[in-house]
Amino acid sequence: MDAGERSRFADGIRRTIIEQSYRANVGHIGSALSIADLVAAVIGGPARLDGGGERDRVVLSKGHAALALYAALHLQGHLGEGAIDTYCADGTLLGVHPEHGLDGVDFCTGSLGQGLSLGAGAALGAKRQGSDRRVYVIMSDAELNEGSIWEAVMFAAQHGLDNLTLLIDLNGQQALGYTREVIDLGAVEDKLAAFGWSTRAVPGHDHDALAAALEPAGEGKPKAIVARTTFGYGVSFMESQIKWHYLPLDEETFASALDELDQRAAA
Repeated sequence: MDAGERSRFADGIRRTIIEQSYRANVGHIGSALSIADLVAAVIGGPARLDGGGERDRVVLSKGHAALALYAALHLQGHLGEGAIDTYCADGTLLGVHPEHGLDGVDFCTGSLGQGLSLGAGAALGAKRQGSDRRVYVIMSDAELNEGSIWEAVMFAAQHGLDNLTLLIDLNGQQALGYTREVIDLGAVEDKLAAFGWSTRAVPGHDHDALAAALEPAGEGKPKAIVARTTFGYGVSFMESQIKWHYLPLDEETFASALDELDQRAAA
């Protein structure tokens, strides 16, 4: 996909998020909208999801935003017919957090702060097997509060895991507050660079910038893309609003959200 196609792919992801969250009466909507462009940039870009054991690995460490990943897999034809309509239904593999039994999902996630460790292990495994598969980890900024993240950061740099790319959804907020008020993260890209990572800060909804940042660096270092995003992006009444971390949609807000997305897609 080119940048325009990935942008339209992201619009489709956002629409699916709204439709399925409303049908299932489930929240985590703003978090899923926040990463729609990151998911589209990876899955509609360099990530190879076909090829059996040699496919690339995509780890959604920010597991509560799984609906964005499900939407992307659905739109790319990786889910069975009608599977997306089972989101959060009884007996489904499409739960609030990713389950590894689902095609396109290699790791169960949702205990925040663990996805980068899983990704680093997968990247090291690929190196030791002489495989060219790559690993992409999508993580929330609030996960940087977890000590296990920094252990994984040091581990990845120590082993020169240049087949590992971390995308940080830097939307500035978490479940119960804004990150600057909970634990101020400061200059994230500078911190990661100090630990031996190749880092790049980009506007997180700009598909040209994301595509350029996802190009292999060839520096012998793991790569971190610090994507400055907006929570709830694409639906104005959700943007940067803490309450939409958990709130579900009612009939009125559902109609308003779809109307905004339709206008956006038509622009």
